[in-house]
Amino acid sequence: MNFADLIGPEAVIASLKVKTKKQLLQDLAARAARLTGLNERTIFDTLLQRERLGSTGLGQGVAIPHCKLQGL
Repeated sequence: MNFADLIGPEAVIASLKVKTKKQLLQDLAARAARLTGLNERTIFDTLLQRERLGSTGLGQGVAIPHCKLQGL
């Protein structure tokens, strides 16, 4: 399976400018809520919980924040 099969271009935010990890997760939660119809706060809280387990950053400004959400 190719990574592109899992994430569509509309889900990618290239060149996102944020100052904090919290702001990053809030922006991602807002985008994910628009794409999925799920509650933005639920997405944010779940992303934050996942990030507390370990960073999803790959380095050089690249990260793939992810989490498991009921309904997806």
